[in-house]
Amino acid sequence: MTVELAPPPATGPSDASAAAVEVRGLSITVAQPDGTRRAIVENISFAVPRGEVLALIGESGSGKTTIALALMGFSRFGATIAADCLRVGDMDIAAMGQSALRGVRGSRIAYIAQSAAAAFNPSRTILSQVIEPLLVHGLAGREEARARAVALFRSLALPSPETIGDRYPHQVSGGQLQRLMAAMALITGPELVILDEPTTALDVTTQVEVLRAFKAAIAESGATAVYVSHDLAVVTQVSEHIVVLQNGRMVEQGDSARILTAPQSEYTRTLLAAARPAIRPTADAALDKVLTVDSIHAGYGRIVRGMPATPILADVGFTVRRGSTLGVIGESGSGKSTLARVIAGLLPAASGEVLLEGQPLPRAMAQRSREQLRRIQLVFQNADTALNPAQTVRDIIARPLAFYHGLKGAAAHARVDELLDLIRLPRALADRRSTELSGGQKQRVNLARALAAEPDVLLCDEVTSALDTVVGAAILDLIDELRRELGIATVFISHDISTVRAFCDEILVLYAGRAVERCPKAAFDGHSHHPYTRLLIDSVPDMDPTWLATRAAAAGPALAVSAIAPELCRFLPRCPVAIGGLCDSNPPPLHVDDGRAILCHRAGGPGDASR
Repeated sequence: MTVELAPPPATGPSDASAAAVEVRGLSITVAQPDGTRRAIVENISFAVPRGEVLALIGESGSGKTTIALALMGFSRFGATIAADCLRVGDMDIAAMGQSALRGVRGSRIAYIAQSAAAAFNPSRTILSQVIEPLLVHGLAGREEARARAVALFRSLALPSPETIGDRYPHQVSGGQLQRLMAAMALITGPELVILDEPTTALDVTTQVEVLRAFKAAIAESGATAVYVSHDLAVVTQVSEHIVVLQNGRMVEQGDSARILTAPQSEYTRTLLAAARPAIRPTADAALDKVLTVDSIHAGYGRIVRGMPATPILADVGFTVRRGSTLGVIGESGSGKSTLARVIAGLLPAASGEVLLEGQPLPRAMAQRSREQLRRIQLVFQNADTALNPAQTVRDIIARPLAFYHGLKGAAAHARVDELLDLIRLPRALADRRSTELSGGQKQRVNLARALAAEPDVLLCDEVTSALDTVVGAAILDLIDELRRELGIATVFISHDISTVRAFCDEILVLYAGRAVERCPKAAFDGHSHHPYTRLLIDSVPDMDPTWLATRAAAAGPALAVSAIAPELCRFLPRCPVAIGGLCDSNPPPLHVDDGRAILCHRAGGPGDASR
């Protein structure tokens, strides 16, 4: 379906073959305490043909977002933008004042951020926010704006396009909200769309559908796009051109196919290697079971006869041995983070037990002893919200030292230095606040705070999802090394299947709160899988530029649950190999064979349960 968007202004360049975006000699500097200026971006040059997508890739701190925002004339406080040429269409961005820039931001230049949840006001309906750019810039009346929004909702494959705008942000899924943010950006018919890591926090199946929707909508609108990402597999699917950045400077640029198949820079080769994580050897775990999760049912609301009013987890159980790592994967809403909260005591289970070395733990954190709290530590996904911005790194790490071990003064100071050495951070950073650190440095401090307790179990909840591939790989290497050296049992929660497959000793697959498969790493690359696990594996992007176009759409809506009877297979509404008269009438049996467990009727027969 063709979407009728606002046409580009008539003042645009007359030569349709000319670059829609041109950057030459872009440098961005920030003031230093001694009065000098330091370059954070230096001598950047590139051009983007009309209607095509350029990807900016590199590690955290490489300048990707800084460069992208400069295309809107935006820079952080104290920074200065200078360029020989900074042009979008017929607009000289570097020469425009703030009043003029406000007139083009959100109209001729649109921005799609990483976090859709942060971009929407929870107290207003979705439609009122999506059409706001049209109304603010006086580009359409309310009725016309609503019609354009509905057309975009339909183009972006959103459910119930006529009415979804009447919902509030919390009433739609993360993937739907991400597409709705794209609608808000595209509704004015912009000449340039900037996409800043828009799929980083999405699970693999949702990411596929969002990428497909983004690519189709941008192509239909005729907009030019700059895509900021650290995920090379994603970049491969959406971009024609790539600029590789390191420490604010260009390393190389060229057509996507050439960059990905024949990189000229050693740094680019490093990024490509980090995007294809090597399989780590399985840990030689001791025989003792450190953590046992037994028949956990959990959710929200009033608990009646051991069942919550809003169930999330149903009959989930597993064990983790000392020094080994269990990977927990599944789509958003599958119950991964809820499971971590139950183990940590943040969310008391409705029924079932969490046992530490065979001893049952009180379900609620408030009922656990200080020693029990110490032995299970949770490393949160977002270090920005987990770390107190008013405290120094030393204060943050010293707090659990005092709480759990009674260390203060010189002893605490010395232990903080030891922990900084352990996580490979310079001791000089101890007196900085977390706001002065990079994303990777913050996540290391987040990890050090958990390690300060000297735990037996480490719960890592999406700890690398917001990090670039190189920094994320470094964090994983660090966790892997520490859990081997210290004998820590690790539960690693992620939607990144490639990372889990490379990093973990055993893998647990959750769907709609129920464990549908559990297997050792060695068996995960085999052919026999639950159909849902097969869907997850097939949804991992690869470096083939044709992958997105050739991949079939996922069957059914994400996390649909059978409405026939809750005891039936929860994947039934989406299962492409369901057996009529069996799957829709009998609960799936659990088949256990050679360390692998699959909850599926087909798993009992020969071959792949997903076929």
